[in-house]
Amino acid sequence: MNAKKQFPVAELNSEELSQLQQFEEDFRSRTGEEIVLIAYGQQEKN
Repeated sequence: MNAKKQFPVAELNSEELSQLQQFEEDFRSRTGEEIVLIAYGQQEKN
């Protein structure tokens, strides 16, 4: 199984990336944990 084909990284524009980073900061503040969010795109079809 090729993880890159099954779970391709999402292509985000700068606004979407900023929102994702803000979500990370919000979760870190709430939990006190180092939270990293990862955005995946739609699965590629073979």
